[in-house]
Amino acid sequence: MKQKVLCVLVVSWLALWVGLGEGGAVLAAGEAWRSLGPEGGRIQAVAVDPWTPTTLYAGTYPGGVFKSTDGGAHWFRCNAGLTETRVFALALDPQTPTTLYAGTDGRGVFQSADGGLSWRSISAGLTNRSVYALAIDPQAATTLYAGTYGGVFKSTDGGEHWTAASTGLPSFQINALVLNPQSPATLYAGTWGGGVFRSTDGGASWSPMNTGLTDARVRSLALDPRTPTTLYAGTDGGGVFKSADGGQSWHSINNGLPDLKVRALAIDPQITTTLYAGTWSGGVFKSTNGGTSWAATNAGLTEMNILTLAVNPQMPTTLYAGTGGSGVFKSTDGGASWDATHAGLAATEVLSLAVDPQNPGILYAGTTTAIFKSTDAGASWFGLNTGLPTYFYALALDPQAPTTIYAGTAGPGVLKSTDGGANWSAINTGLTDLYITALAIDPHVPTTLYAGTGSLGVFQSTDGGEHWTAANAGLPSLEIKALAINPMSPATLYAGTYGGGVFQSTDGGASWSAINTGLTAQYVYALAIDPQTGTTLYAGTIRGVFKSTDGGQSWHSINDGLANQKVRALALDPQTPTTLYAGTWGGVFKSTDGGARWSTTNLGYPYVEALALAPQPPATLYAGTWGGGVFKLESGWHGLFLPLIRRVR
Repeated sequence: MKQKVLCVLVVSWLALWVGLGEGGAVLAAGEAWRSLGPEGGRIQAVAVDPWTPTTLYAGTYPGGVFKSTDGGAHWFRCNAGLTETRVFALALDPQTPTTLYAGTDGRGVFQSADGGLSWRSISAGLTNRSVYALAIDPQAATTLYAGTYGGVFKSTDGGEHWTAASTGLPSFQINALVLNPQSPATLYAGTWGGGVFRSTDGGASWSPMNTGLTDARVRSLALDPRTPTTLYAGTDGGGVFKSADGGQSWHSINNGLPDLKVRALAIDPQITTTLYAGTWSGGVFKSTNGGTSWAATNAGLTEMNILTLAVNPQMPTTLYAGTGGSGVFKSTDGGASWDATHAGLAATEVLSLAVDPQNPGILYAGTTTAIFKSTDAGASWFGLNTGLPTYFYALALDPQAPTTIYAGTAGPGVLKSTDGGANWSAINTGLTDLYITALAIDPHVPTTLYAGTGSLGVFQSTDGGEHWTAANAGLPSLEIKALAINPMSPATLYAGTYGGGVFQSTDGGASWSAINTGLTAQYVYALAIDPQTGTTLYAGTIRGVFKSTDGGQSWHSINDGLANQKVRALALDPQTPTTLYAGTWGGVFKSTDGGARWSTTNLGYPYVEALALAPQPPATLYAGTWGGGVFKLESGWHGLFLPLIRRVR
């Protein structure tokens, strides 16, 4: 408990420091963000403390590192100092497990010497490299190996300095590293496209070990700790391969394994003929005879995309599965049954948000794996219709009948529900591009709606989505990132594009024209219109925020305090529209003077990008984040202490 309190204190005080804006601008008195969930997320790595196996860590993408001290029943975020939260790999020092390492996307390796309470970069020699795999010499724990896009790097001083250790190893992406625990100078690297390589001199030189390995796209490796000449390779399409001679030769072992995309492998350290395979879409498979045969073991798993597996070294019938979007699952009976075990692990990637305009307690979050609904202002969530597809880039509610919901997806097109999300149907007649990136509803005639697509511009429906027609005259075939309708004149609408700036239609989408005078950034991710004037517009771009006061005919940059950050989301206070918010890579920024000056609002906010913003009058703002779930901005000095009090409980 002391560790948990200290971790949250560190995070809270770091957030307080980050809450200082440029030039000393401070967050408005008492405003603070509170994590709401939904729980889950993409779990790239799980590491179990070998000395205290009720302590474990989850490396998420892109939510950073979470820690549990009760075997996964409860988790808390530990990212203080972890300035890159896209984590691919975790490794614990076998001699001092409170020392751990995180391999990140593009920023090398970070180290924590206090069980995840704080982190520091240790990437000298690994600058700007993505680290997909980590391995530690069990006999000399200051010797580490990092698998990167471009080879293996080695450190002999606990990660302080790294040097290339790739002689004989072509510039493949290294997805997996395993060491022979009895002879740690022997190690194996699983590569993307080059198969398996072996080094017998601590990485000084490498040789290919691919005889019989018919799929060179190796995702995972596992080595028998008792018979280290026996190892297994999980591949991207060839299933599992086994070698009994230290990699000299391989043979396929896929009997009973229908899904041949194997992302993760794990071995029972006590009964090493028992092993587990995590697959792309088939869940977990188990073998009790060294891979001779496999059987699915998925009871209780609600997601079948398994990215990582970890076994409790002291009680190997307890194991953990990290999924592609639904968090961590735990089995205590050798995989016979699973339970979700991610309370507090809010690492979901929230791509879209929608708030019921008639019931402020109801909100929806579109994520990379599902649509979640809350009926109590985010205190609890439940998934809607587990049969839905993935990647919900857009959500829109009928303003007059908000139980009617539209969802824009990455591939299946537009989905519609008329019962608050309980049931859905695809409504794609006439919609020739099913990659939906934006949705907008006419506030006066809500059966008229518009869909922005990934490559074919805008489509319009006048019958509630039952039929669609292209509405692209004058609009190039660009990806539409944002749509906005003038609430005072719904025939006037705007489209923010990826590479073409902003386009305007004054005839309900029948024709479009570019309106980019003064708009020096052509990549537009978000649009917002002042509902009281209809002619004041804001555009969130790759270079901050631009403003127009003449309906888009001319624009000017408004980035004082915003530092030209990429703005992915915009929201105006509907009652006081001179108050606006910008969601960026650096958190959420606020302006109370129509964008003339910005300051950070990051107290309690994680180091993740804000992808969606949704205001709820009179004084609530929700933020959907890239790897942190949904956060709520609360007012009053008590807000400062809410993140601490609620997590400690």
